[in-house]
Amino acid sequence: MDLLEYKGKQVLGRHGVRQLPGEAVSTVDDAVAASDEIGFPIVIKAQVKIGGRGKAGGIKIAADADELRAYAAAILGMDIRGHTVHEIWVQRATEIAGELYAAVVFDRAAKAPLVMLSTQGGMDIEQVAAQHPEALATIHIDPLVGFHPFHARRLAFEAHVDADLVRPVGELLEALFRVFTKEEATLVEINPIAVTPERDVVALDAKVTLDDSSLFRHPENAALDDKANADPQEMLAAQRGLTYVKLDGDIGVFGNGAGLVMSTLDVVAAAGGAPANFLDAGGGAKAEAIAASVEVILGNPNVKAVLFNVFGGITRCDEVARGLIEAYEILQPKVPFVVRLDGTNDVEGRRLLAEANLPNVYAEATMDGAAARVVELARRADVVA
Repeated sequence: MDLLEYKGKQVLGRHGVRQLPGEAVSTVDDAVAASDEIGFPIVIKAQVKIGGRGKAGGIKIAADADELRAYAAAILGMDIRGHTVHEIWVQRATEIAGELYAAVVFDRAAKAPLVMLSTQGGMDIEQVAAQHPEALATIHIDPLVGFHPFHARRLAFEAHVDADLVRPVGELLEALFRVFTKEEATLVEINPIAVTPERDVVALDAKVTLDDSSLFRHPENAALDDKANADPQEMLAAQRGLTYVKLDGDIGVFGNGAGLVMSTLDVVAAAGGAPANFLDAGGGAKAEAIAASVEVILGNPNVKAVLFNVFGGITRCDEVARGLIEAYEILQPKVPFVVRLDGTNDVEGRRLLAEANLPNVYAEATMDGAAARVVELARRADVVA
C-alpha cells in the first residue's frame, strides 16, 4: 500500500523522524487558514502517488497569502501523469545548506533489508546510481542482528557525509529502519533530507509503502489507505478478489498463478511488447472470475490487445473459455485477444472457443507464440490508430 506523502510523514513521525510543520488540505481556503499557524514562506505540494511532481508544476513556494491562494488553486485538480490532485500539503519552507537521500527497501534477491544513503539528495536515485555510483552507500542488514550505530557510521563514511552530520544522520537512519521493521514496510524513502544552516537534518519528503498483508496487525495503518486517489481498475479488481497491478504498457495480461503471470510479462517484454497490467485470477478461477478479469483489464483505455495465458491445474481451461465467452457477450470488446490454453480440459476449452467463433480471438499453442502474436496485434492497432 503506497501512502501519500503526508500520510507517510505521519508514520515517520511516530518513530521520531524530524519534520517541518505542515498540514494537508483539500481547499484553497483551508490552505490559507493553515498558513496562520505555519507561517511564510510556505511550500505547496501536490499529494499524488507518483514522482515528478515538481517537473509537472505540482510543487510551488509561496511568499505570502496571495501567492498561496493562486498556487493552491492551480495545483488542486491538476492532472499529474494520470493522477488527479485532490489534496495538497502546505509546509513551512526552510533554508537548505545541503540535501541527502536515505531509504530502506527490501532486497528480494538478497532476502534482506537494504539501507541506502547518499549526499546527492533531490535527484532521482536511479540517476545517481548510474552516473555517480560512488556517491550511493548501501548495506544489507541481517534481520536477526538489526540496524546498529556502527551500520550508520559505515554508511555515513562511505557516502562522505560531513563529520558533524554523522550523529544526526545516524539517528535518522535508525529511525527509518524502525519504521521499516515495526510498521512492516517494503519501502521507506526520504528524498530529500534537508541539511539546515543550523546543521539539523529534516525530512522534506516521505515515500512509504506498507505490506498490505500485514495490515490486520496494524489497524491504524489500514486507515491511511487513500481511496480517493486509488486506481479504479485496482479497486475493481480488489472488489472481485483479483490480484491486479496496473503497469504502463498497452498489452493486457491475464494468467492463473503469480509465477505464470510474471513469466508472461517477461515473455511479452522479450517479444518487444509492453504489458499494461499484472492480473492473477488465482488457482481454480471460475467463469465469473474470468469475466470479471476481462472487465478489469479493458477498463484501462491504453490496452490495445489482451493475452490470456492459462496453464490448467486446479483451474480448468473449459471454465476459462466459458468466462471469456460470457465476457464477450456482455462487454463486446473491440481489442483482439490471444488465448493460450494448456493443461486440465484444454481440448474442451479450445473446442468451446472454436464453436463460439468470437470475433478477433486468436488461439496459440505456445506461450512464445502467443506473446509474439499479441505484440503483433498491438502494433497493428497502433498503425490503424
